[in-house]
Amino acid sequence: MKLLFIHKNFPGQYLYLAQYLRAVPGNEVIGVGEQANITSRGTIEGMRTIGYPTPQGAGPGTHGYLQSAEAAVRRGQAVGRVLLDLRQEGFEPDVIAVHPAWGEGLFVRDIFPKAPILMYAEFLFKANEADLSFDPEYRQPLEWSLGVPLNNTAQTLSFMTANACISPTAWQASRYPEYARRVTRVIHDGIETTIMRPRAGMSLTIQPLAVPGESRIIAHSADGVPPGLGKNDVPKGEPLTLSGNDEIIVYMARNLEPHRGFHVFMRTLPEILRRRPKAQVLIIGHDGVSYSLLPPDGQTYKSMLLKEVGDSLDYSRVHFLGRIPYSTLRTIFRISSVHVYLTYPFVLSWSVMEAMACECLVVGSDTEPVREVITHGVNGLLTDFFDQGKLADTIEATLADPAAFAPLRKAARQSILETYDLRTRCLPAQVQFLNDIHAGMYPAPR
Repeated sequence: MKLLFIHKNFPGQYLYLAQYLRAVPGNEVIGVGEQANITSRGTIEGMRTIGYPTPQGAGPGTHGYLQSAEAAVRRGQAVGRVLLDLRQEGFEPDVIAVHPAWGEGLFVRDIFPKAPILMYAEFLFKANEADLSFDPEYRQPLEWSLGVPLNNTAQTLSFMTANACISPTAWQASRYPEYARRVTRVIHDGIETTIMRPRAGMSLTIQPLAVPGESRIIAHSADGVPPGLGKNDVPKGEPLTLSGNDEIIVYMARNLEPHRGFHVFMRTLPEILRRRPKAQVLIIGHDGVSYSLLPPDGQTYKSMLLKEVGDSLDYSRVHFLGRIPYSTLRTIFRISSVHVYLTYPFVLSWSVMEAMACECLVVGSDTEPVREVITHGVNGLLTDFFDQGKLADTIEATLADPAAFAPLRKAARQSILETYDLRTRCLPAQVQFLNDIHAGMYPAPR
């Protein structure tokens, strides 16, 4: 079979699927992505990967509501040129898989009119719904909200040309219109549970820095290289070694921002530290913004929250670690006492499921995406997103009597194995879906 995968950040969600299909004898698999991302992230060994140049964004005179649509058209055009070259070479894909959010799917049907197209349905934004109306503190202004439907232009137009769609969770799939849902299968990307699994005896060593609260991981008892000190990092004091015998509270997000409940966690932290004088807190994530409103110029949500609650924190027990390698993250999951995962009604993070696969005890927000994977008191614990008192109570309870929650840790991994395991559940279902599409079992919606 000839397969074409298109993703701005290739391989993105297609990593495991593309790897698997490339290894099947007789398959020809090609990946397409933005060249800058391919260069910085790397790609799948042995796979032909084609990069397109970073497209120009919207022009300065474009109406604000249409800027994302114009940028998507330019990106779709850049992808189209790559696809035209492939067609000129004689490549005719049997199935095309594309993530349409940034415009890469806009012109695929025009260039390969006979190929079945599988679109990735990750998230559709709707004004005054879900994440955009969830938090009164960070509610989007009306002027911005009016343009939200137009931000979906690339997805909406792309889905109208799709033969089928795939969505990682049922709640994410529910965000889409009926014409897309009726040709959608819910299949998660998959959790590699042979890698993300519990292991006793792990430890890591942290070096506090001169900037209060900043620390870097300088050693850990696992494969892979820890982050170490950067060129501008100034160590202060002795390194600290932590293991599963310590009280370790973990908070993680790609970026420290309201969409992932960073403000709620930080405002709860002084009370948690007061109640648990031996607890160490590891905060993982970058200072930027992925999904939330941009903070005022020159500030980050981290700097804003530290101004608000910093005087109440014991910085000898609070460690901002920045971004860390995958192997280091796995070590942290393995030694953590409790993993705090808070999110608006939005895309579910892989990290929470990977933590569960490592038998982490997750305290999560009682929001739609989290409820899909965690049942309170069965394989984790849920609290109201905004209830800081309840969050502190729940974390304190898990630390005060770890043995009482051991069954939840075991159940967390078991639930991932049963539903989201890459090798036994998700990957076979993805491959079967592609075969079904190739066989014409999902006609284009009318």
